[in-house]
Amino acid sequence: MNPEPLLVLTTCESEGDAQELADALVAARLAACVNTVDNVSSTYRWAGKVERGREFLLLIKTTDDRLDAIEERIRTLSAYELPEVLAVRIQTGSSDYLEWLNASVRE
Repeated sequence: MNPEPLLVLTTCESEGDAQELADALVAARLAACVNTVDNVSSTYRWAGKVERGREFLLLIKTTDDRLDAIEERIRTLSAYELPEVLAVRIQTGSSDYLEWLNASVRE
């Protein structure tokens, strides 16, 4: 049985942090690919106040069996007190791409 493909989202406060995390995830075979979207404007509630900031959004392509390790790596490398880790199941996609994704994260 093949693991289920996932899209994991997280944010970083700097381009350097985003690149470090992306490199670490791909090098460790936890992610097949990580896209970095810069200049994301975020509005959120923190410590009882509405905050705004610029962030870098990471779109992490992986599988469900790698999620725990990805979350641990994000928590370790993130500068944030409470890093975002959201996982969305990929319902369908190019079969060739999904095969590549699965092969890329196998140990």
